[in-house]
Amino acid sequence: MRTATDGLASKIRDVPDFPKPGILFKDITTLLKEGPAFRAAIDGLLSQVRGKHVDVVVGMESRGLIFGAPMAYALGVGFVPVRKLGKLPSEVVSVEYDLEYGSATLEMHKDAITPGQKVLIVDDLLATGGTVAGTIELVKQLQGEIVALAFLIELKFLKGRDRLQGYDITTLIEF
Repeated sequence: MRTATDGLASKIRDVPDFPKPGILFKDITTLLKEGPAFRAAIDGLLSQVRGKHVDVVVGMESRGLIFGAPMAYALGVGFVPVRKLGKLPSEVVSVEYDLEYGSATLEMHKDAITPGQKVLIVDDLLATGGTVAGTIELVKQLQGEIVALAFLIELKFLKGRDRLQGYDITTLIEF
């Protein structure tokens, strides 16, 4: 039986050697520009988290913001952006984390999550798990409870899921 998410992988463009040689970048802009594909991606992710008690959705800069905000809207809950160093205007909690090709710092406003809030973390891609592990640390610093992690794409060969043991993880597309 075909579903609305069948064929989404074909909407994603491979860009070799970006952002540096040896990296095969999964470009989702080709999926985003097609309304039915973008809708199917959001609806597909929502279908996998419906029924979970979620108080707030957290999405990471930059593409996690694209998926997290409409999911929060559809769930009728708040949205919390996780940004790169120096991008948020108020008091923050921060964490340094490893990327597939370097390291960076993530920040979240200190008042973004209250202790005990049920948190859904959303991003476009699960690769090595570094970005989401950093985001998990930020949520923990604010004493939020993570109910699930949702990703459009999982790069299985990078084994990011192994780093996230104990969490409910959902993905729509696997490469």
